[in-house]
Amino acid sequence: MVFCNRLLAAALATLIIALPAQADTLTVRIGYLHWIPDQGPVLSNVIPAPEDSGLRGTDLAIADNRTTGKFLGQNYLLEQRISDSQADTVAAFESLQKAGIDLFVVNAPASALTALVNAADEHTLLMNAGAKDDDLRTVECHPNLVHTIPSYSMLTDALGQWLNQRRWQQVFMITGPTDEDQAWAQAFRRSAKRFGLDLVADKPWTFDTDLRRMASKELPVFTQHGDYDAVVVADVHGDFGEYVPFNTWLPRPVVGTQGMSPVAWHRVVESWGAAQLQKRFSDLADRNMNNEDYAAWAAVRSIGTAVTQLGEANPTSIRNFLLGDQFQLAGFKGRKLTYRSWNGQLRQPIPLVHPRGLVAQAPFDGYLHPNSQMDTLGFDEPESTCRISG
Repeated sequence: MVFCNRLLAAALATLIIALPAQADTLTVRIGYLHWIPDQGPVLSNVIPAPEDSGLRGTDLAIADNRTTGKFLGQNYLLEQRISDSQADTVAAFESLQKAGIDLFVVNAPASALTALVNAADEHTLLMNAGAKDDDLRTVECHPNLVHTIPSYSMLTDALGQWLNQRRWQQVFMITGPTDEDQAWAQAFRRSAKRFGLDLVADKPWTFDTDLRRMASKELPVFTQHGDYDAVVVADVHGDFGEYVPFNTWLPRPVVGTQGMSPVAWHRVVESWGAAQLQKRFSDLADRNMNNEDYAAWAAVRSIGTAVTQLGEANPTSIRNFLLGDQFQLAGFKGRKLTYRSWNGQLRQPIPLVHPRGLVAQAPFDGYLHPNSQMDTLGFDEPESTCRISG
């Protein structure tokens, strides 16, 4: 009987101690907005991107945040909204804001992101996990907008460094017709100048031929042009680029959006603990983690890291911490990741991959910077008019 009373007393004491902790639990609410416009038919057998790209990255990051948060009295709640249009995306955003959510991860085009920024409350923090447009980092910055997806210029600078390092400096570029293709190609033209590459040919792809039958006839003729070291393809959605390798006039490597590509993330990245992240994601989503998944994961984990350090979920405090010197994100890329204070871009190494293997990871030795070598990728502070901190 005495033993039972002691057990009861111990249980009551434990309950009494636990009650204040429950009352003091910090609840962190995060909204995730997803809108990917229909890209129309693709003239190749390219495997389409999963419809839940990005969405499952937030699921994994919320689980990671909760694992840490349960020991610190923090609870993370995720509100996900998938939309069919820009107007629906803005409406979902405004509805979540009215419900008291002021931390958002967004996977949507730049136009939608700009509309959200214009509709945001003064202290709402938005994290861009989908739009790669350089203008968002150079001229159209907003103090409460940060970016976890690499910009076009970060991707093409990684490729430019690699081509220069290999001394493959004479390049033949093929550019598709979409806005994304044009943005990627424009970024690469800048990278070519930056790293001493010579665009010996810069040709638009204007055909609407089904290359599944005609690639071996059309592409050798199209790529006939003197000598060159590599072919660079700017075909973001895969209309024709999948057929360029092994069909060029000269036997040359193909790089860019097809062949060997600069990416934010890929299933072949396995070092620095990445294999463990890949396994957890695969178990959760039953597929491989991609660029948008990684960017969304990094955004939610950035919020979790900040809340853990600050002990609060105030969006202004989180934003200031992210842009400060104390923030570091363990991103499974071999280096601690930080945000650029002038435009909110997450600094990160860029893997260069082909479909079944990792080739290298930029930035490379020999490309120096006075502050951070990762600032050799993308527009550096003197090249951007943005000054969102301070």
